[in-house]
Amino acid sequence: MGAGSTPGADLPEHPSFLWRNVAPKKHYDVVIIGGGGHGLATAYYLAKNHGITNVAVLEKGWLAGGNMARNTTIIRSNYLWDESVGIYEHSLKLWETLDDELDYPILFSQRGVLNLAHSLQDVRDSVRRVNANRLNGVDAEWVDPQQVKELCPIVNISQDVRYPVLGATYQPRAGIAKHDYVAWGFARAADAMGVDLIQDCEVTGIETVGGRVSAVRTNRGTIGAGRVALCAAGHSSVLAEMVGLELPIQSHPLQALVSELLEPVHPTVVMSNAVHVYVSQAHKGELVMGAGIDSYNGYGQRGAFHIIERQMAAALELFPVFARAHLLRTWAGIVDTTPDASPIVSLTPVDDLYVNCGWGTGGFKATPGIGWCFADTLAHGRSHPLTAAFTLERFTSGALVDEHGAAAVAH
Repeated sequence: MGAGSTPGADLPEHPSFLWRNVAPKKHYDVVIIGGGGHGLATAYYLAKNHGITNVAVLEKGWLAGGNMARNTTIIRSNYLWDESVGIYEHSLKLWETLDDELDYPILFSQRGVLNLAHSLQDVRDSVRRVNANRLNGVDAEWVDPQQVKELCPIVNISQDVRYPVLGATYQPRAGIAKHDYVAWGFARAADAMGVDLIQDCEVTGIETVGGRVSAVRTNRGTIGAGRVALCAAGHSSVLAEMVGLELPIQSHPLQALVSELLEPVHPTVVMSNAVHVYVSQAHKGELVMGAGIDSYNGYGQRGAFHIIERQMAAALELFPVFARAHLLRTWAGIVDTTPDASPIVSLTPVDDLYVNCGWGTGGFKATPGIGWCFADTLAHGRSHPLTAAFTLERFTSGALVDEHGAAAVAH
């Protein structure tokens, strides 16, 4: 590999200053718990769209060190139901101009996403989803095995394998972005408008007065709050329990891995629910692979070898060319999954306490869209029209939004 093609050599430099490190004030109009993508995007749009800048984002570790740093960065909007398409397509449209919006490079690469079908039932379900997507104005196509090969030449389309490729859905506008750049872009822009980003600040309790949230207790003291927003993904149930609220979510480790740096070989994103793997090639050249969740509940951000073994076996079945690639590192994020594989974006029984969780594997792709909508909810004290179907009440009313078929392999 020549010096001119050094992986990552074309990535932009970062400015020397991104955000202030401040001590928490005694009171904020809005306290957001969780300094990942959703928390940072919510803070940004609170300031940008609603002029609410007396806002703190509290992060127990470092900004974007949780799921934001641990996902596979796939962005798409081709979900089945109208409610899901509404929020994910809104988000995808924001992704398309986010570089300019934040005045920061996020490296959004619209390289397309293939969702493979391996059985006749897969084909029927996938074609139905393509038709539903088109009715909702989403760029969705059904492609046959040869077209899959044309879009991604390294996919094995031989019919003499355990799960032959019978076709795929394809969304050309889908793609990937550089997750840390996205977080830093939102953080920098929010900070510039006066939002306080407070790291190493773990919330240890939530105080209420007369059924209304009043403050959060942290390892850096008690912070008064007019409104509190939970944006802590897999740890949301831990926070909700502080006010006696039981959320209908389960937290699981979800592993991912990257290979060594390779020359460009994988031009798109390929997902397979049946084979249980999704693969893209990152900007620097690593192959990024994800798989299904670990079946046990837990908060451990580390991998297990039996999961990696299954993940690699699945990848090799679809991509025999990967056989000589070396595994570089693995990790796990903590995904929060709901009974219907759709998120919870809702007011709660505690006045002025709001929750945004349950995204499972959909969290990264929804980042700008949910930031926009959740900020609107916090500003006005009611659900945004694009998230009105995702309240807590649906688990008692039965009005579920069942996205198990299109949500990805990790639900």
